[in-house]
Amino acid sequence: MDLMRLRQSAGIRALMSETQVSASQLVMPLFIHEGISEPRPVAAMPGVFQHSVDSVVDEVAELVGLGIRAVLLFGIPVEKTPTADAAFNPNGGVQQVISVLKQKFPELVVMADCCLCEYSADGHCGPRDSAGNIDLEKTLIILEKVALSYAKAGVDIVAPSGMMDGMIARLRSALDQNGFSRTLLMSYAVKYASAFYGPFREAAGSGDHFVGHRKDHQMNPAQIREAFREAQADVDQGADILMVKPGLPYLDVLAQLRQRHDLPLAVYQVSGEYAMIKAAAAAGALDERAAIQETLTAFRRAGADLIITYFAKDYARL
Repeated sequence: MDLMRLRQSAGIRALMSETQVSASQLVMPLFIHEGISEPRPVAAMPGVFQHSVDSVVDEVAELVGLGIRAVLLFGIPVEKTPTADAAFNPNGGVQQVISVLKQKFPELVVMADCCLCEYSADGHCGPRDSAGNIDLEKTLIILEKVALSYAKAGVDIVAPSGMMDGMIARLRSALDQNGFSRTLLMSYAVKYASAFYGPFREAAGSGDHFVGHRKDHQMNPAQIREAFREAQADVDQGADILMVKPGLPYLDVLAQLRQRHDLPLAVYQVSGEYAMIKAAAAAGALDERAAIQETLTAFRRAGADLIITYFAKDYARL
């Protein structure tokens, strides 16, 4: 058997390709900083910016022109508080941007991250009780308010990322009871306590006062059977889309979830993965374009239907 015949030219290789990646399958994360008037570069992530409420519109116009059909919004408030009140402010940066984007780009799919780490004074995903543990009930009540504020602004997809037990059931119920039964929930169903989130904390402004860890609610990287239980719980509670985060270190989890569930499956190529490729390319250690193509193809090959990646614009330009 001469397998090399199927690889002999670029045209034949493209024709025989089993896995395709298109710009329409990519989601671009965007950071909205309420306290700035022009884009601010994120030092740890070359090419990524914190945007003002106004500047993000120009950024999205470029993305739409390149064929990207979805964005995921993260908010950075002027003031962080213990109860993360700015997260559900109807006039907050994310809420304003949702409304503007849906008016200007009605076909754009607008997603918004639903977590408290960017808004809380200590950078954690929920308020703590007297013993130092996350107060689950108080956290879920706040997340309900956040999700409803997004839905009222017109968001298409609420994306709860805190890995709080029961969050999907609570948010689905809150949305349904308030007339937003068509608002989708994309659950960060399998989110590991990863070292690859480091640059994100600068981008989202959540690392300034952060002390401690998130290992009590994010998953242990050693676990895989637990990932299936987490995903099944979210399916049972009404999730519309499941997500695995990070991407490359957990391709095995992604592939096995694809075999177990028929729901749309997302993967997040996180800040550390992005920064790692950028740094290696800047050092001349690898071909950046080839690395982008290869990693995104790996996510699709493993079973992802959509890919959240900071390389979305770069890939679309290719």
